[in-house]
Amino acid sequence: MSSTDTAEPTTVKAWLRPIDAAGLAAFAAKGKANPGSRGTNKVHTVMEGQYRSLSTVGQHTPVVVDEPLHLFGQDTAPAPGEIVLSGLGGCIAVGVTAVATWKGVKLSKLEVFLEGDIGNPAAWGAGGALEKTPPEMGFQAIRVKVLVEGDAPREVLDEIVQHANYYSPVANSMRNPIPFEISMA
Repeated sequence: MSSTDTAEPTTVKAWLRPIDAAGLAAFAAKGKANPGSRGTNKVHTVMEGQYRSLSTVGQHTPVVVDEPLHLFGQDTAPAPGEIVLSGLGGCIAVGVTAVATWKGVKLSKLEVFLEGDIGNPAAWGAGGALEKTPPEMGFQAIRVKVLVEGDAPREVLDEIVQHANYYSPVANSMRNPIPFEISMA
């Protein structure tokens, strides 16, 4: 019997691809030096027909948005509210990754599960419950669960998740009223 026959099995831990910690620190320093700085996100949406639209962001493949069959769409893509939740999930995942990097924690798993209760009794304003006011329409509740694993205790991972949530630009856009304007192009 050789010594390899009695050796304990070895477990290899796979870490998620890290971000540039030095670049993150430089970006954070710029924000600290100029807390009023802002960027601008731009999206161009073109309607194809029924409720199917294509939203282009920069040079990326367009994001397709549709409505399900019961809402008179073709159900070829996620609905607008689902796209909003996917943006929130992506923002929270970015935040958790950034905060973990800042704290020197390596992550091996990060998944974000989102649910949102949304209502549209006014039928987009097309003759439904028109007595409804804006606070009564749209998302009424959002629930987020984060599955995160890494080289830190659960309490530290929870602190990272809570910190990322507190500073999430998308979560804060959804939690807080923001100036909003719409006009003809």
